This record gives sequence, structure tokens and C-alpha cells, in this order.
Amino acid sequence: MGYTIPLEKIIDYSPEKLREFHSYGYEYIDNRQFALKPEVVLGTLERALPYVEEAKRLFLEMEWQGDGDVELLWIPPFAFPFSLKVSPVGIVIWHVKQSEDGISYLLSPIELPFEEFSYANAA
Repeated sequence: MGYTIPLEKIIDYSPEKLREFHSYGYEYIDNRQFALKPEVVLGTLERALPYVEEAKRLFLEMEWQGDGDVELLWIPPFAFPFSLKVSPVGIVIWHVKQSEDGISYLLSPIELPFEEFSYANAA
């Protein structure tokens, strides 16, 4: 595939690490054609399941109603200020879009430069 970061390098942490991620709520992320299924990135559904279950648990704590599919959104490093020193791999955001009202819930490994959209401010 040349010059493409291998999928197995995108998520290099354990499911428990999601507990340390920053949480956000946002209305509305409607263009999801570029969202990735966790099982595609992690290789198998069996390997992805602990991550998805942990993400669901954290989303429920954010008042997610339990509908919608957990997916991954990739944000390239050039979308962030250089001062954040984002990895050349970019950032993978765990995402679920609530089916009932379209609110998106996000988990990010770094604090996003969009603090006004943090879950604490969205609630």
C-alpha cells in the first residue's frame, strides 16, 4: 500500500487506557463516510470487543442512551496546532452517534483544541 500507516499501529494501547481519554459531546457529526469499524482496525471482532465494551461503558457515563454503533474517526496531525506535537500517525477518536437525537459522543487520547465542545460543557 506504500506510505500508509499500518492499521495495527493506529491503536497501540489497552482497552483500559480509554478510561484516561478526554470525553466530548457534539451536535452533530453527520458525515461519517470516513469512520472506521473497530474490528477492521484491530484485526478481528474478538480483539475489538474489549475496546468497544469499554468505550460503551464510558459513553453511557456521558448519558449516551445506548443506541448507535461505536466507530473510529481518524484526525490527521495537520488538523492540530503544531504546538500540540501530535504524532505523525494522527489521532483516533472513539465515536458513537446516538440514533435517537444525533448527538455524538467522543473519546480522545489527547485534549482536543475545541474545549467548548467538551462533554462537561455540552451537558
